[in-house]
Amino acid sequence: MTEPTHQRLRMFNTKETYPEQNLDNDLCQAVVANGVVYLRGQIGQDLETRESVGIGDVAAQTEQAMSNIKMLLDEAGSQLADIVKVTIYIIDPRYREDVYRVVGKWLKGVYPVSTGIVVQALARPEWLVEIDATAVISDQAAA
Repeated sequence: MTEPTHQRLRMFNTKETYPEQNLDNDLCQAVVANGVVYLRGQIGQDLETRESVGIGDVAAQTEQAMSNIKMLLDEAGSQLADIVKVTIYIIDPRYREDVYRVVGKWLKGVYPVSTGIVVQALARPEWLVEIDATAVISDQAAA
């Protein structure tokens, strides 16, 4: 078997992350492959403690998700300015302005492509928004 040419960051198993669910999947928060950083969807959850934050507050959950994205990109050798695509999932269309206002603050001047989707629910009932991002590793980020 050939060694993978990509790097996996913050690996975990779903039986620890979602003990209330009967799951056993090996996942990670980020994969770096061929100079591209693919992030797992980020929600209002502290990555260190796995505690949900901003329960009932979509703006606070969006702030936490974007903070997680920044932290993961930093760990991967990238940065917010290198984001090329974001996908934003919200459970209520009325959250759109609050969510996009927060995301816009974090990504001012970046100009990524963006897709917004309204979904029925996310993995936990307290989560109101999920954001995934794809970024490149630029020479500036690697320096």
